Amino acid sequence: MSPHIPVEYVFQELENVPEGVSYSPERTKPWGTAHAVLMAKDIIHEPFAVINGDDFYGAEAFKTMADYLESLTTDQQTQYALVGYQVGNTMSENGSVSRGVCEADAGRNLVSVTERTNIQYSEGRIAFQDKDGSFVFLDPETLVSMNFWGFTPEYFRQTESMFSDFVKANSDSLKAEFYIPTAIDKLINTNTASVKVLRSDARWFGVTYKEDKPLVIEKLAQLIRAGIYPAQLWK
Repeated sequence: MSPHIPVEYVFQELENVPEGVSYSPERTKPWGTAHAVLMAKDIIHEPFAVINGDDFYGAEAFKTMADYLESLTTDQQTQYALVGYQVGNTMSENGSVSRGVCEADAGRNLVSVTERTNIQYSEGRIAFQDKDGSFVFLDPETLVSMNFWGFTPEYFRQTESMFSDFVKANSDSLKAEFYIPTAIDKLINTNTASVKVLRSDARWFGVTYKEDKPLVIEKLAQLIRAGIYPAQLWK
């Protein structure tokens, strides 16, 4: 992409932790998604979005997020955003999926994101299994998180101190990870940030299972045939 847009690379190095913080020398696992974002704190100096690298979010979702971030004023730097997808638009035809089920207040501010695993079709309806194994059905329009976040550089300052506390509390752990939803949950509960849930009617798709690949290829081809995406993206 570098011939077309500015590109910077940062790397999530295990040893990149705050000064004076130590951890088990046996640890090899990365520190999680919130730590990965922190690696860009010296590169990014403007509002930015965070996405998964293996998901297709749709052009509409990017425009919705861009419009929101561009509207932020200097006194709104801790008013973050999340693109919420209708769960019915994010299902795989080849097995269960994990999604963050969103709860928002009347002003569409995020209250919580609850990770639900094994979301699947059951009796023709969308459902997940709760702790006792029984199925809980979801309305197809239930908003879920697909890890499409919008932040400002203030997010780096807020999560850097959090990450320092996390490593200290998990210094002996070989697998504990510092996730974006974990950081967001703390910011919301301490009233130090808010997250606006931006609705998107776009259809998500990704390669959750290897059997998904042919379907993804065909869906991209359909978007090209419909004129939504050009055959040659950079022309």
